[in-house]
Amino acid sequence: MTVAIFVVGLFLGMTIETTNSNKINNLYIASEISLVDATTISQLAEEESIGCESIKETKINFANKVYEEAKQLEIYETSGKLTSGLKLLHKKYDLLRTILWISSEKSLERCENYNLIVYLYEYESEDLEVKATQKVWSRILSDVTQEKENILLLPIAADEDLSSLNILLDKYEIETLPALVINNQDIVYNIENSKSLDEFLIN
Repeated sequence: MTVAIFVVGLFLGMTIETTNSNKINNLYIASEISLVDATTISQLAEEESIGCESIKETKINFANKVYEEAKQLEIYETSGKLTSGLKLLHKKYDLLRTILWISSEKSLERCENYNLIVYLYEYESEDLEVKATQKVWSRILSDVTQEKENILLLPIAADEDLSSLNILLDKYEIETLPALVINNQDIVYNIENSKSLDEFLIN
């Protein structure tokens, strides 16, 4: 009986592991598609013939899609051992969002129909105070996106050593994390609630 229970448990464990592995593989494929899509979007956003409303909707919808994919990744990250493969996948999603950030520079200047909020945080911090602060910030930023329809929110781990991202961190002289870069103009290091961001937002 004990052996039978052990075998059944082992089989179930292998089945769950295989299922999770397949889901993670699907995320890898999705991230590859999204990476190419983000590059294409960044090129199209430079075209002045593309309308501002189309740019806004495309970027916000794409960012939301990437957010949902990254949320699935977070489930695997918190449910088990953080493997190097999962870390690399997380880094890829940070790169996706960095590409979107870069591609928003000209459209922000030309269009005034959406707000860009880049949320820079620490991915591998062991500091409990930092983790608590980032959890609160995530909740507040989620509230902002629920309250306003014209928000392009890009959460990006700033400690992943992405060369393109490091250039942007230097450009905006980011001193500490977490930090917000709003519409590529204002740097915010302290937020109390969703209303505290109103003064930085348009529309």
